[in-house]
Amino acid sequence: MMRKTMIRTMSFVLAGLLLLAPLAAPLPSASAAAGHSSELTSFLAQEWTPQDFITSSTQQSAIQATEFVKLLNTAADAAGFKQPIMNKSGEAAVKREAAAVLLDQIIDVPYPHKVSYKDVKSGAYLPSIEVITTSGLIKGFSASSYGYGQTLTKADAAVIAYRLYQYLQPFNPVEASIASIQTAMETGRLTSEELVGLYLARIHQYDDEGPKLNSIIQVNDKAIALAKELDAERSKLGARGPLHGIPVILKDNFDTADMPTTGGSLALKDSIPDDDAYQVEKLREAGAIILAKANLHEFAFGYTTSSSIGGQTLNPYNLTRVPGGSSGGTGASIAASFAAVGMGSDTGGSIRVPASFNSLVGIRPTIGLSSRDGIMPLALTQDTGGPIARTVADAAAVLDATVGYDPNDVTTASSVGRVPDSYLDYLDANGLQGARIGIVREVFGTDSEINTVMTKAIQELKQGGATLVDNIAIPNFKEINTFGSLSAWEFKFQFNDYLAGLGDDRPYGKLSDIIATGLFDPSIAEQLKERDAKESLEDETYKDIVLYRTRLAQQAVLKMMADYDLDALIFPTSAKQIVELGGNQTIGDGFKLSSFTGYPTVTVPAGFTTDNMPVGMDFIGRPFSEPTLIKLAYSFEQGTQHRRAPELTP
Repeated sequence: MMRKTMIRTMSFVLAGLLLLAPLAAPLPSASAAAGHSSELTSFLAQEWTPQDFITSSTQQSAIQATEFVKLLNTAADAAGFKQPIMNKSGEAAVKREAAAVLLDQIIDVPYPHKVSYKDVKSGAYLPSIEVITTSGLIKGFSASSYGYGQTLTKADAAVIAYRLYQYLQPFNPVEASIASIQTAMETGRLTSEELVGLYLARIHQYDDEGPKLNSIIQVNDKAIALAKELDAERSKLGARGPLHGIPVILKDNFDTADMPTTGGSLALKDSIPDDDAYQVEKLREAGAIILAKANLHEFAFGYTTSSSIGGQTLNPYNLTRVPGGSSGGTGASIAASFAAVGMGSDTGGSIRVPASFNSLVGIRPTIGLSSRDGIMPLALTQDTGGPIARTVADAAAVLDATVGYDPNDVTTASSVGRVPDSYLDYLDANGLQGARIGIVREVFGTDSEINTVMTKAIQELKQGGATLVDNIAIPNFKEINTFGSLSAWEFKFQFNDYLAGLGDDRPYGKLSDIIATGLFDPSIAEQLKERDAKESLEDETYKDIVLYRTRLAQQAVLKMMADYDLDALIFPTSAKQIVELGGNQTIGDGFKLSSFTGYPTVTVPAGFTTDNMPVGMDFIGRPFSEPTLIKLAYSFEQGTQHRRAPELTP
């Protein structure tokens, strides 16, 4: 394994992310320049490209082995790889099978795919062809034809050299998707152990040092060991699925049996639950690695993400602004590429707001789709947990792993028969075509910056093929807004149940015990005391909220969608801009349509204000309509590409 060792001991500097698109088309002599013109242009733009190697008149000329090997070594040397390729083909023109053998000298693919090319007989060339096909450096003319015996042109050679140069680049985790990570692992460019190391380095560089985002409460000291185990498993059995070896950051109100779960409070700094939250258990079963626990607004009480145990988390797009909340640590850390994906909880916007404020995708699932067991409660009538990610595809992959029936959360019984084979099946770039989407102007607010972004987003939805129905009124919205907060009622009783579930070694028996310690952020003292003063959930005021508000809100959403034959409703995630640290962050009323109904929402980046702060847009739909919302959000995302990484964490 000398070649693998040499590749992997190269310095993992933050070089450009692999742009390598596996050859879906061949490198045929007659069409290489046309079919791969962008890669040929990129090849010619490289500083290492040999002068006069290729011209318009020579690009279709056959390339000789000596020249081809020299070109490959030049590309490899430019990428920092010093082991030379040796010429094993003499002075003859290079055929495609010979090119595979030459490249196989330095490409080490640990899990090469079997190929079924009819023109490749079993023999000396087959192992190399399988390696190089899997790597993506050269693929066949079709699923059944490799192009055996065909000669490479100079244009073909240029594209291969450019791809080799990219392949040998150190892997860059910034903005890396789950799919790109899996491809890198499958093709030998990366191990999970190395990936964990890259993310840990970024946490140290940008969370502990540098801009000091202060998004992480605790790193999992077992993460590297877990990654090694998953690498060994992959080598023997293959990957479990899309999340195999993928690092995940959890909001620190998800129970973990191997790490404290604090809720952001110093009172719970040593509280280690007896078992994992259901969704954490499902992530581990899928092969994910719990990399760290993220800061949150203490006990999930607000939108600014400040806690007694973690302090104030900063927004990676502007260190003077809040990151949203209450899952703000997850939002900031995923925006800064501290892990592939994250998990948040949402009662009144706590997934959606950090997603919006950090140019991310967030999914608040239908209540009943994903178990809340083991997530520290705020108000179970509204609580849910779900993914926060940089792309819709990544969020969908996490949703696949975390949904389903859990006997410990009776609401999930309603999901039986309503979970698709995979939410990834709904990643349709043309998904907006023919869709009918309602614009809920009633919750837009008056902020001109937010509304300018939304005006453009609405035009982009139309350009994507959707029909927009404007100014959809919310039935009975004034009455809906007269009802109070459920967290003000439910928190004490459900939190006390959570404490009881921690077992005999729990640090406290009830909320009043924690209040007595004073081990919490002073800013939430009154909220804690007010909640602890509630005596019973038998109060008629509480029952009216649960019954009437829920019913009115659900009827409002369903009526709006039925009256106008809509697939989804849209509005800005927050009608207010992101405030400076210490400010009072409000977000308007849009969040209520999901929080009060229990219906699903997908938040997706919609653009930026003139001061370069992110703005998100919510797609909300009927219960268990996540497939439709994912399709619409993905199509919008792919058509606009509004997501951009924060410059402060390059």
